[in-house]
Amino acid sequence: MPRILFCSLLLLLTACAQVRPAADPAKAWIDLYSIAGNQLSAQEVDGRQWNDARYFEVSPGKHRLQVRLQFEVSGGGGSGTENSGGGGSGTRTCILALDYDHFEAGQHYRLKAGTVSRRGWLRLYDRDGNLLSRGQQLRCGAF
Repeated sequence: MPRILFCSLLLLLTACAQVRPAADPAKAWIDLYSIAGNQLSAQEVDGRQWNDARYFEVSPGKHRLQVRLQFEVSGGGGSGTENSGGGGSGTRTCILALDYDHFEAGQHYRLKAGTVSRRGWLRLYDRDGNLLSRGQQLRCGAF
């Protein structure tokens, strides 16, 4: 039994340590950032499912990026409805989107997400830390 447990743990750790592909110089690379404890994952590019939750890589030009942000919330009263921001403790999920018209080939960007008052926010920065665009929250709740 300990051997099966060890092998299972080893497989899990190997899966978590997947190497990212090399950046394509003909495309823009977008890394995802959030604070410890939050889970931020890439979901869609231009309405199409993206196949790797760790980053985006897009052709130059205009794109709409969609991410999923999950975070823990503590109790705070309220009606518990999605729009009220109230409710109890647990995991909250926000779907956020960002539109940006000027992705450039060979450039690296940072897509940062966070939370304020049970709501998510999303911002795009260039390599030098300059704010390029702010995203919008599409929906947020316990789903």
